[in-house]
Amino acid sequence: MSKHSTFNEVKETLFPTLEQYVPIVARVHGKNHPEFHEIHQIFYTIIEKTNAPDTEKSDLNEEFIKLREISNNYAIPDDVCESYEAVYKMLAEVDEAYRA
Repeated sequence: MSKHSTFNEVKETLFPTLEQYVPIVARVHGKNHPEFHEIHQIFYTIIEKTNAPDTEKSDLNEEFIKLREISNNYAIPDDVCESYEAVYKMLAEVDEAYRA
């Protein structure tokens, strides 16, 4: 995605993959990375807010602040799989598009 992608473009492109990966990563890595369970919950809050009817642009500031805090600004732990890494990269891209 280009740095100039809109939030809706990024959402349409990345949310389907994130919806598949996030629960799997939580299940596989949740024991060693319990913070990912909170990331999982926050991601689904973002989905709920963005799918709400009559919502032009959801207020997701609080959710992205929490995601950045919990993930240490999407820093990828050394002991995780490519899917975990992909989730953090996609969440960072969604976050960046939201703030643009």
